[in-house]
Amino acid sequence: MGRAVASASSCGIGVASTRAPDIKDAVAKLKAALVGDFQQIVAFFSVDYDAAQLAVELSNAFEGVEINGCSTSGGIGPSGIMESGVLLIAFPRAGFRIHTGVIEDVTAFGVERAGEIVRDLKARMGLQHCDQLAERVFGVMLVDGLSNAEETLVAAVHWAFGGMQLIGGSAGDGLAFRQTSLIHQGRVLTRSAILMMIESDYPFRIFQTSNFEPTQIKLVVTAADTEGRTVQELNAEPAAREYAAAIGLLPDELGPFSFASYPLVVKVGGDYYPRSIRNMNADGSLSFFCAIDEGLVFTVARPKDMLSSTERALEDLDRALGGIDIVLGFDCVLRRLDAENRQIRRQMEDLYRTYGVVGFHTYGEQLNSMHLNQTLTGVAFGARRGSG
Repeated sequence: MGRAVASASSCGIGVASTRAPDIKDAVAKLKAALVGDFQQIVAFFSVDYDAAQLAVELSNAFEGVEINGCSTSGGIGPSGIMESGVLLIAFPRAGFRIHTGVIEDVTAFGVERAGEIVRDLKARMGLQHCDQLAERVFGVMLVDGLSNAEETLVAAVHWAFGGMQLIGGSAGDGLAFRQTSLIHQGRVLTRSAILMMIESDYPFRIFQTSNFEPTQIKLVVTAADTEGRTVQELNAEPAAREYAAAIGLLPDELGPFSFASYPLVVKVGGDYYPRSIRNMNADGSLSFFCAIDEGLVFTVARPKDMLSSTERALEDLDRALGGIDIVLGFDCVLRRLDAENRQIRRQMEDLYRTYGVVGFHTYGEQLNSMHLNQTLTGVAFGARRGSG
């Protein structure tokens, strides 16, 4: 029990995971499993590990390698979906250039600091003409999933990025919704974000896929705490009761699985985007993963076949890249719950293994200027070395 499972990609990215409960033992197994000359390790870990001790043990074990990461609501590793454990994704020194920065206290200073951090990263990488380098450079952001600041932060970072694309995930803590953690160079951070700028010699594609379609049922937010992302009333009725009636359930039947199966979406431009429910509160209000406001019109959505829609997206990436080497994915925890509810978790694991998908289950996904829910968002690398 607790052995490390590892995989390697043609572009040199190493992946190792373990469910060993003891931190020292887990890190020792991970170090033995990862073979290569790495410059950056991204760690995804469940909240049953002490983040401070894990940060120290990883820094000691991988001396000279920068380590960043966050707590999760589960991982996706070589062995499949992990509800607990530690997953390491290690970028080699050859073929990649990576610089990182930290935005602390994102609620108060996120927008102001975002521009400063991005400018600093561009300078450190010598990227004076980023628009011309969009095919070689992209950003990854890990952010506290309970900060309620993702929308403003991701918009500010994407604006500062210019022509480069941005992806990322919101850190989780299982489904406790108490406190998430980020680690950076041996430190533990909360209410913060880690921003990585990655230049790749290998071809890559940024992508997003989801599996839902809108119905004709509309729910209007008529009373809300916007700062707390909590809706008290929908259609001038108690929020939980009105949502439950819209999907054919009683309020006491609501929970993570029903929220996953019947997301609420909003129309932006010509497309629909989920604004997923996080939890029902004792007073009958509903808390959300994304920003909400009074007057917002929700549409109740119904899911399509997650397995086939995800497979189509990965097949398209495979064709575009001439073969997928590895995928770094940010997969909403509600997608995992929905897969479990529909008893397709094993098939999803097989699909992820087939295409080399690794990453973590999030409280939200970032794509360019948007903070999303109930999507799989990420970057797929091809095995062919890109042209200089």
